[in-house]
Amino acid sequence: MKQLRKFFNFWNVVRIVAFATLAITLVYPFVTMLKESFVSQDTGGFTLANYFEFFKYPYYYKTLLNSMSVVLAATFFSTLIGLPMAYITTRYNIWGKSIINIMIILSLLSPPFIGAYSWILLLGRNGFITNLFRNIGIELPPIYGWTGIVLVFSLKFFPYVYLFVSGALKSMDSSIEEAAENLGVSGFKKLMTITFPLILPTITAGALMVFMTSLADFGTPMLIGEGYKVLPVLIYEEYMSEIGGNATIASMLSVIIIICAMAILFVQKFIIAKKSYMMSALRPPKVIALKGGKRFWATFVIFLVAGVAMVQQVVVVITSFIKTKGPIFTKGFSLDSYRMIINKLSTNISNTFLYSTIAIIIMVIAGLLLSYLIVRRKSKVNGLLDILIMFPYVIPGAVLGISLLVAFNDGPIVLSGTATILIIAYVIRKLPYTIRSSTAILYQIDPSIEEASINLGVSPMKTFFKTTARLMAPGVLSGAVLSWITTINELSSSVILYTGRTGTISVAIYTEVVRASFGTAAALASILTVTTIISILVFNKISGGRGITM
Repeated sequence: MKQLRKFFNFWNVVRIVAFATLAITLVYPFVTMLKESFVSQDTGGFTLANYFEFFKYPYYYKTLLNSMSVVLAATFFSTLIGLPMAYITTRYNIWGKSIINIMIILSLLSPPFIGAYSWILLLGRNGFITNLFRNIGIELPPIYGWTGIVLVFSLKFFPYVYLFVSGALKSMDSSIEEAAENLGVSGFKKLMTITFPLILPTITAGALMVFMTSLADFGTPMLIGEGYKVLPVLIYEEYMSEIGGNATIASMLSVIIIICAMAILFVQKFIIAKKSYMMSALRPPKVIALKGGKRFWATFVIFLVAGVAMVQQVVVVITSFIKTKGPIFTKGFSLDSYRMIINKLSTNISNTFLYSTIAIIIMVIAGLLLSYLIVRRKSKVNGLLDILIMFPYVIPGAVLGISLLVAFNDGPIVLSGTATILIIAYVIRKLPYTIRSSTAILYQIDPSIEEASINLGVSPMKTFFKTTARLMAPGVLSGAVLSWITTINELSSSVILYTGRTGTISVAIYTEVVRASFGTAAALASILTVTTIISILVFNKISGGRGITM
């Protein structure tokens, strides 16, 4: 009995509950989806025909090629934009660095696919800029298809590279670059042979985030693709088909997109593992003072790029106040779009904040407990727990949504059509932000503080809640704010899982744009934009002004 009580101590119970929860909400759905992908559509038995069918018909395998083409191009251009921007802002004394950081973060944490929507308003067939050039006899190329998707992805996701590389450049040891200069290596050659190779893990981590996020993006190609179909869109169409969704084909496509994501992750790890990148970081690099015209032009270029990336937010907010007549914008400003969404879509607004709040409470509690297990009670079992928690970080939201629907659409547990399944999706998909932020701050807390408390007779559990948890609070809440921002903006899993009663703001934006109700879509997006700005300000306050880094 004593041994049993010892085994079922607080942390073992937390571990058991965590594994049981992940088994039900993560492992079981994905195993069910994997099994579904091998089910014969004719006999219901085991078959490989679904995968052969994918590579047999151009309709299927071309979407994979389309996805790879778009994602690789977006990753390349995002790196091409983010890398020099990070270098200039960290190494030179340009003006307004804090404003630039906020602008870039806002362009990353914007509501779903409003980038595509904004660029349609600007460069669409009847767009503002398109009409300006048309009036002077110049016909601009269309924004739709491959070009538009790559443009939107590049401008939205380059902040990943910027944030990753900025953090690495600030902590880099300057003595290495100084040694290179003493040997006659300077300028562009020093950048390409010394500086950037030293931070290669960080650059590839940022590029990997761009790749994963753009591969998983559903809203942008759905809205702006116009026939240029990618895998997330095909998965959605197969599962949500009006003539009867095909769960088998959708599951097979989901498995393929997971394999692609995992393959790229392993390639990145293989590249990094070939060399050592250890640095002491004892002498951070000094900021180079630019003067006169050089400082002005460096600042101008950075603000120009950040401004173009953030223009989507500005366009949407302004658009939300323009009068509309059906799908057409008319002259003058009004609050009609806001009145309409309050009357017609108030349920979507309340659902968004209710579901996100419940999800965040769960994530904060889980972040506190699970990060402690991972950091302070290291073991192979807890290492497996960490892997399971991080797994949803690299899979598309639509795939997660389909896996949950396939698993919980019938017995023994039926969750489809409920708010519970949406909250589960949000927690599983966004928990990694809170976990990583929590583990980062826990590594900075000296274990001797806990040991001293225990030595004074306080039980380990009480020590955790009275001492450690309080010290962890800033890191946990910082991660929770990031989880909150991405949760209220979540579209790809919501659009798969929602019903008429459980729709969210993101889903409403999508449906309003599809219906050509651009004014109400802009008003809904503006609510998310304002909420995102407030959340970033709260984040900066909680984190002591250190800002968002990766």
